[in-house]
Amino acid sequence: MKRFIDTLRNIWTIEELRQRIIVTLGLVLIYRLGSYVVLPGVNIDALNAATSQNDNGGIVGLINMFAGGAFLRASIFGLGIMPYITASIIIQLLGMAVPYFQKMQREGESGRKKINQYTRFLTIGVTAVQAPGYIASIKSSAPQAFTDLSTFWWIQSIFILVTGTMFIMWLGERITDKGLGNGISLIIMIGIISRLPFAFLSEFKGRLSGNGGLIIFLIELVILLLVIVGSILLVQGTRRIPVQFAKKIVGNKQYGGVRQYIPLKVNAAGVMPIIFAQAIMFIPLAISGFQGSSGGIFSERYGFWYNFIFAVLIILFTYFYTAIMVNPNQLADDMKRNGGFIPGVKPGKKTAEFIDQVMSRITLPGSIFLSAVAVMPAFAQKIGINSAFADFYGGTSLLILVGVVLDTLQQIETYLLNRHYDGLMKSGRIKGRGANAMMVQQG
Repeated sequence: MKRFIDTLRNIWTIEELRQRIIVTLGLVLIYRLGSYVVLPGVNIDALNAATSQNDNGGIVGLINMFAGGAFLRASIFGLGIMPYITASIIIQLLGMAVPYFQKMQREGESGRKKINQYTRFLTIGVTAVQAPGYIASIKSSAPQAFTDLSTFWWIQSIFILVTGTMFIMWLGERITDKGLGNGISLIIMIGIISRLPFAFLSEFKGRLSGNGGLIIFLIELVILLLVIVGSILLVQGTRRIPVQFAKKIVGNKQYGGVRQYIPLKVNAAGVMPIIFAQAIMFIPLAISGFQGSSGGIFSERYGFWYNFIFAVLIILFTYFYTAIMVNPNQLADDMKRNGGFIPGVKPGKKTAEFIDQVMSRITLPGSIFLSAVAVMPAFAQKIGINSAFADFYGGTSLLILVGVVLDTLQQIETYLLNRHYDGLMKSGRIKGRGANAMMVQQG
């Protein structure tokens, strides 16, 4: 306990870290307050009465969890950050197929700024398309909650929803620049974790009321703990490739001549494949909501076909995002330029082929395990766990929580170590999913 208090004191002592924490908490508070601001012309009491009577454990419940409860409240932040994620997917797909976007990706910082600008403009378009479907879906579930359905009200509501999503995107960028961790991921995590206390209490009360008792509830917690441990292993698992550096003698000093490692991550894509896959699964639901239909298999989040398609998309996006994140040719060139080589492998093209082969082998089990964790809430719901609590037995919720928490803790630990303090752990170091583990460290 004393070490924990000392760590908190050290964190607060570092002025830059303290300011970043305060900025992050302030921006998160603004986001949470905004999620309770309802669209004009909506009777919130009638809306709450209607949504409380409906089963919101399916896909609607998942969207609501991502938006921190704002979706079912008809909030100005009702669409959350998902339109931005969808726009990012489209831009990255264009970067794989369109030469113009490929050229921008190779332009460094200036190209990245252009891509970010295109992503923002596309986010406006995606939100404008999703907003009518969102309003129609809320209206169909609670028609008595809407006091004004004029054309002006529709235009006004769509404009407000677009503005709300853009404001959330701005908050995420400010958190990334001035706060701690990745702002977009942190906003998604805050929306998810805000539902955890209610889900926990609901499951606890359900078990105590005669549905299994306290023993079953404790078993559920043990299983949840094991799933969390497995998710952490997935996020932090690496395959180390040995790299030998040639000796260099400069003056009277010798440099190199030691063995280092390239730590290739088993899940180099992090949590992004599951976010991308989830965003793709949201598109048919948004279109069906706009048309007034049910959405078919895409509205049955615990159904077989929904989870099968979801798992396949995760595996595909894992390979896709890993190909973007890890460039074997660049790694081989950097290694050769610095006088490094993999023992038993020729430098240059052969090294790039070897790294690509290793990445392909470790990405397959990593993507399969990632998809297995993603569909685990469906199995938890089938064995009697309520849908709200089942979402934390894996899936998007748990993986985002684990990934974002590790990223944030790693950034805090970096500040501590740079100021010559001890890290957050007595032994070992925290490895976040966003760490650039692809860089070859020289001795």
